Amino acid sequence: MEKKEVLAAEDKWRKTVLDPHVEKNHKIYEGRSFTTISDMEVPLVAGPSHLEGIDPIEDIGFPGQYPFTRGVQPDMYRGKLWTMRQFAGFGTPKDTNARFKYLLSQGMMGLSTAFDMPTLMGYDADHKLARGEVGREGVNVTTLADMEILFSDIPLDEVTTSMTINAPAIVLLAMYVALADKRGLDRKKLGGTIQADMLKEFIAQKEWICPPRPSVKLVTDMVEFCTKELPRWNSISISGYHIREAGATAAQELAFTLADGLAYVEDAIARGLDVDDFAPRLSFFFDVHNDFFEEIAKFRAARRIWARELKNRFHAKNPKSWMLRTHAQTAGVSLTAQQPVNNVARVTMQALAAILGGTNSLHTNSMDETLALPSEPAVKVALRTQQIIAEESGVINTVDPLGGSYFVEYLTSKIEKEALDYIHKIYELGGMVGAIDEGFPQKEIATAAYRYQQQLDRKEKIIVGVNKYTDDDEHDLPILKIHQEKEDEQVAFVKKVKAKRNKDKLALALRRIAEDAKAEKNLLPAILEAVKEYASVGEICEVFREVYGIYRDPANF
Repeated sequence: MEKKEVLAAEDKWRKTVLDPHVEKNHKIYEGRSFTTISDMEVPLVAGPSHLEGIDPIEDIGFPGQYPFTRGVQPDMYRGKLWTMRQFAGFGTPKDTNARFKYLLSQGMMGLSTAFDMPTLMGYDADHKLARGEVGREGVNVTTLADMEILFSDIPLDEVTTSMTINAPAIVLLAMYVALADKRGLDRKKLGGTIQADMLKEFIAQKEWICPPRPSVKLVTDMVEFCTKELPRWNSISISGYHIREAGATAAQELAFTLADGLAYVEDAIARGLDVDDFAPRLSFFFDVHNDFFEEIAKFRAARRIWARELKNRFHAKNPKSWMLRTHAQTAGVSLTAQQPVNNVARVTMQALAAILGGTNSLHTNSMDETLALPSEPAVKVALRTQQIIAEESGVINTVDPLGGSYFVEYLTSKIEKEALDYIHKIYELGGMVGAIDEGFPQKEIATAAYRYQQQLDRKEKIIVGVNKYTDDDEHDLPILKIHQEKEDEQVAFVKKVKAKRNKDKLALALRRIAEDAKAEKNLLPAILEAVKEYASVGEICEVFREVYGIYRDPANF
């Protein structure tokens, strides 16, 4: 049947069947809004007319082929399942090492490390600002001695390790490399990811030390070092997760994340790196929220935009440079303290959306994470959720099963267009650093978050157990508690390590970092030398503060 005939048949059906039916039952729809969580209008029935302007080859294509809308591998999960990760980190390095080993014994494929607030902010466990926070929301790592315990008896050349840390990321990466060096391992065999995405910190998560420009410089230092020394390491995990958790819409998450990635590419090229030397090792990290089809479409649109930008804007020639490889995590912000067992259903739905969207790695949140750090039983359920989808649902048997769906392809293109509009606006503001200075992404996210909260308050959008189907029952879940003794234990250990160091060698190493920073050199070699002398996270970050200054949020609203 010719295209004109198909469109004519659809038009006839709408006029003779659908429209009269809707008119007859119009009272059912009064006062109701049919939109995604991000407020995108959803058609009652998508059809051939919704694919107008979408080229089946140039826009949709085939799996493993540019523009990778349908996935970055031709056989996707038939060839290799997504990497199953569970975020782990609490208390002392010894505590988290035990959790790592438990998760690996239960079938987890890669380690994902959560750090506590002092580590994230560049302070040592024994610093006065760290009191009451050591080991509370992740593991504390102050010196290389902590890293040695954290990965004790774990083969760094066999597992992949993800580290979710940003402002002090260059220090933690140096510690990981130093640990491998001490074990006599080949750096080229180290596989993993360090988040290191500072631009999203200024946009959403707000964990920073220095202003944006020196912060990006430190990221580029890592990109350059990893390109030359760690060929299996993802030097940045460009993160939309925290942007979405702050209240962004799906299109905003996509736009601001990709714009961050493009900014890092530009800075690395300005450093003198060839795009095809480093782009294949850039990775992404997206949120997976409750709107099932919107999330699937978001992942597909992300791959398409990135492929086109790298090929057309930066003239990358290696197809691997065009591939957007992504980790995903179910939406922590969607979890509820009320009726927390309901979170298992939410996480299952979100995980399935990420898989149907073609994620390469996945973390499923635990049902109790809105109450505390996850307990071991809750983590096990979260991991089993992924395993059940992989082994029992059948969704891995065919690649991109929703490819070609009228609605999914329409929504993919709609999200792509909205995201590109944002990206063009960001370039008009001078790029992402300029946009951050203007407060543009911050304002957009704040507005979207406020609008969504109003919709919840008016019950235009529903959260089961919160603004509908509520009850007064208290949860009876056992939760993980971090006691003060753990902090005391870690502080005592840190002080003991510091007391044993060679003070002259330590001072010399820290001085070299400061000198290299002032000379605009790549800081990783100097930091690597310092951490081998057991220089602490706080001591090295204090050099950053002295040389680069401290950033204060301008609070533009």
